[in-house]
Order: sequence, then structure tokens, then C-alpha cells
Amino acid sequence: MGTAHTAEALLQATAAELAPHAGDNPFVPKVEQGTASRAALAALALEQHHVIASDQRAFAHLAERSTARGESACAAFFGSLADGEEIAAGHLDALSAALGLDAAAIGAYETEPGCQAYPSYVARLALTARPPEAVLALSANFAAWGGYCARISGGLRAHYGLGEEARAFFDFFAAPAPDLDEQAVAAVRAGLDSGLDVAMAYRSGRLLQSYESMFWSTLAERP
Repeated sequence: MGTAHTAEALLQATAAELAPHAGDNPFVPKVEQGTASRAALAALALEQHHVIASDQRAFAHLAERSTARGESACAAFFGSLADGEEIAAGHLDALSAALGLDAAAIGAYETEPGCQAYPSYVARLALTARPPEAVLALSANFAAWGGYCARISGGLRAHYGLGEEARAFFDFFAAPAPDLDEQAVAAVRAGLDSGLDVAMAYRSGRLLQSYESMFWSTLAERP
């Protein structure tokens, strides 16, 4: 089996092994059923302002580290992620406006520790992880995140009267990203050729999934 096939298979297997259980996200079903409060939806948007800003800087740093290490495939992957976070930030502004949040409300919001554990760990990976291992760990997590976003968008459309522009933040992450998938395969392939530590990547991916579950569980507790 060639390394290209091995890299793709490893990405798929890791995503499958780390896939969340049904009870790991108690918030998304509330949005789908229309039982999540507007205040909880506002908290989701407010928390995401901090998540997106942190992740954008973390991905940009990983791209810089990858370039310095001569890992061009990883640099391309993380550069694409950083660019995507900038696009998402614009969509998030539209969501926030639709939920009645202005700049003052966004600036005054006090974040929840359970919601910010995930971006804090991404920042740690940006500082300490080998880039190929971060690619594998993050890619596994993104598979679940995209599915959650699709379900949230559907719920917002069906129960909360939010239009396409307001839902664009979630639709952006829910949309297929074949170019990013190809970049992930190339980065993991290069990592396998240079001694990628699969066990370390899996450990990081497991923690990412746990911290994401904390994010959703924290939101689900909001009145």
C-alpha cells in the first residue's frame, strides 16, 4: 500500500475512531428541535468570536512553524485554515447582528471556561505539536464539527427564522472542502515519510474531541 493511500486511510480511520458519541453534544439537538433559547444562541455566537480569533492566530502560527521546518505541505494546510477563519469571522458578524448583538455586547461578554478549553488546546498545539501530528488531530475533529454546523443551520432555518446570511457561518463550515482534504492528505503523507507519531496525534485528537464536547455541554446548560 502506497503512502498516499496510507495517509488517506489514516485520516479516515482516525476520524472514525474519534467520532463523538450521540450524547457528547446535548446542545445541537436543542437547536434542531427549536428548544434552545435565543440567549443560548447568542452565547454560541459570542463564544465563537473568541474561538475564531484564537484559532486564526494558532493556524497562522502553525503555518509559520511549518514553513520554518521545511514542511511545505503542512504550511499549505494551516495557511488555508487561517484564511478560512478570516472568512468565518465575517459570517459570524452577520450571525451576531441577526441575534441582536452589537459591538458593545460582544466586547462586554465574559467567556465560559468550558467553551474556551478547545481553542486554548489548539493554541497549545500551535506552540508544541509537530505540524503533521496537528494536521491529523485537527482533521479528525473537523469531521464532527462540520456535521454539527449543518444540523445547527437546519435548526436555525426551521425554528428561529434566521435567513441565509445569518446562517452563513455554519453553512461555511458544513460545506465540503475537497481542496482542504487534499492538503490534509498531502501533509499527513509527508509526515508519514518523516516519522509521524500516530499515537501522539491520536492523543491530541482525543483531547480536542473532549474539549469540544465541553463546549457544547456548557452551552446546553444555558437557560
